[in-house]
Amino acid sequence: MRSGIHPVSRPVVFRDRTAGFQLLTRSTLDAHETVEWADGATYPVVDVEISSASHPFYTGRSRVVDTAGRVERFERRYGAAAPARS
Repeated sequence: MRSGIHPVSRPVVFRDRTAGFQLLTRSTLDAHETVEWADGATYPVVDVEISSASHPFYTGRSRVVDTAGRVERFERRYGAAAPARS
């Protein structure tokens, strides 16, 4: 393998502020902010919007999507679609 072509992997904290969840893992991402971890060391921190602690699939909390209402609203606004030609 050639040397010097691989990115540097280092410990990074991924933080989901909405769920109050933090995960210390290794990553190649660069971060400008830092956070002090439970072991007393300071690590770069990357804020994420969705993690396993806040994602509806993993938490079991799902949103109900009103697709019928959206379709009706679209048809009222733009008219019904023309029949397809063959």
